[in-house]
Amino acid sequence: METKSAKEALERLKQGNQRLLSGETKGLGWITTQRREEVTEMVRAGQAPFAIILSCADSRVPVEILFDAGPGELFVVRVAGNVANPSSIASIEFAVSNLGTKLVVVMAHESCGAVAAAIEGGDAGKNLNILLGYIEPVVGSGDNAINEVARRNARQSADRLLSESDIIRPAVKSGDVEIVTAFFHFDGEVEFE
Repeated sequence: METKSAKEALERLKQGNQRLLSGETKGLGWITTQRREEVTEMVRAGQAPFAIILSCADSRVPVEILFDAGPGELFVVRVAGNVANPSSIASIEFAVSNLGTKLVVVMAHESCGAVAAAIEGGDAGKNLNILLGYIEPVVGSGDNAINEVARRNARQSADRLLSESDIIRPAVKSGDVEIVTAFFHFDGEVEFE
């Protein structure tokens, strides 16, 4: 199913999450011999994901499963705290400029360890300190409950995609691409904001 707009892509994500919540997913069984052959041909022809998801690297956040999506359907960028740093921004720029994907979702989740570490503060080591530095600006700017900070961090990452990318910003400004934020609850629900 080809997706032509951000609105259609968002609807596909919502429908996939609804299938997960209702227990009516395609599941791994949908990757039949025929589908594997189709995916193989698709890989040879190039990718055409219908959405880009910037998600946390947390092992409890299985992005494709949450949206009942199979190989080739989502372009997933995972980094602790779903931060928009130079590497994640560059990956998203690639999908926007080369794959024609119209929707970017920045998805936070409950009980995020990276967000908890940013709230706690202190020295987490050279590399983790750099990563937490992306989250720290939203700590203390309101309710410091972990899930509220995680939501603010998702919005901050979405804003950073616009402010720090000369590829994403004009695509959004022209209406070709849309950025939305979402929040994953461990019960399986993805809430789009």
